[in-house]
Amino acid sequence: MRVEANQPCPLPDDSLLAGVASALEAAGHGAWIVDAGWHVVYMSHEQRLMSSGSPGLVPVILGGHLFGTDQLNWGMGQRHGPNSPEAWREFLSGVGGMVLADTTGGRDELRTLVDPSLRGVVDELAAEAGAVASWSSLGDGVGGRFEASNTALRIRDAAGTLRGTVLFVKPAAGMSVLAAMAFQRDPQHLARMQQVGSPGRRPAAILFADLESSSALARRLSTASYFALARRMVRAADQCVVGAGGLPGRHVGDGVVAFFPAETFDSESAAAQACVTSARDLRAALSGVASRSDLSADDVVMRFGLHWGSTLYMGSIISAARTEVTALGDEVNEAARIEACATGGRILASKSLIERLDDSDATAIGLDRDHTTYTQLAELATATDKARRDAPAIAVCEL
Repeated sequence: MRVEANQPCPLPDDSLLAGVASALEAAGHGAWIVDAGWHVVYMSHEQRLMSSGSPGLVPVILGGHLFGTDQLNWGMGQRHGPNSPEAWREFLSGVGGMVLADTTGGRDELRTLVDPSLRGVVDELAAEAGAVASWSSLGDGVGGRFEASNTALRIRDAAGTLRGTVLFVKPAAGMSVLAAMAFQRDPQHLARMQQVGSPGRRPAAILFADLESSSALARRLSTASYFALARRMVRAADQCVVGAGGLPGRHVGDGVVAFFPAETFDSESAAAQACVTSARDLRAALSGVASRSDLSADDVVMRFGLHWGSTLYMGSIISAARTEVTALGDEVNEAARIEACATGGRILASKSLIERLDDSDATAIGLDRDHTTYTQLAELATATDKARRDAPAIAVCEL
């Protein structure tokens, strides 16, 4: 039975295994469930997400033997998990003692059940009827090779009859490391990051901000003090962006880039409102940043440029060291030009952003959208040479 990517995995027919599956889902575990004969009867939502390496769920093959040809071919098509012949051999080596002990016909029968490429592993197995097994495995993922910790736990009923086995999967990092990563980040933000993981065209609001007179301030302060200031600004910026539902982009020096994709909000209007809210919140937070850095509010002033990108190409760049959201498109460069003109701590927003707001969202942030007037960048007294060259006709207003 094949469960498609857009379908939920049905609970196992066995009531005990169905209860285990429900508990796994409630706890958010990544796991497989097999019956007493090692036929796949369930794959948790989180396991499907982990296997896909993207916001979508992978399809599931139910009913066949965990190490049969159909299941192996399924795994070879996934981005994460056992997706290579080596990984499947490693998988069977780790849990094969249990599989062999549960196979009525012993080694000869198991050889007929597994994919032919795994028969050599079957010949080396020793039956193990214990209650639990654990092993480490390597796999190929988007960011390169990764290690996982795996645990197989027997499921028996009150009479002691074996009903199946749960196969738990987690990154090899210790729970203290995973907890630190989770506790320091907003889970909803991580979900939004996954939602835009796959590159594609995504309309979004864009926020650019940069510290004014940063070179003079860097020369005036000690290196340690300036680093501390930059760190406080980055933290304040990320908090304001994430708090408004946005996605911080790459941090370069004392500059800030953030995106507010329409697909992670209810509408384009909501995305535009969140962008404005984030910019205002960050501007308000700068006095606290200055105070904690023993500076006056006039020392820590940022320029803000807000724009709308209708044709942005956005996605995550994932490597072994980091994951970040980035976007390409003319509107990104235009947002940078708008920001460069917003001297004196002003927030300049493009007409294309403001007119994405519906009446309720405009009212919520105190804007009279229909009576707002605009000025082309080239006509601003603060227009830079690059703005006049690259984006002279973009109309902006001050918020």
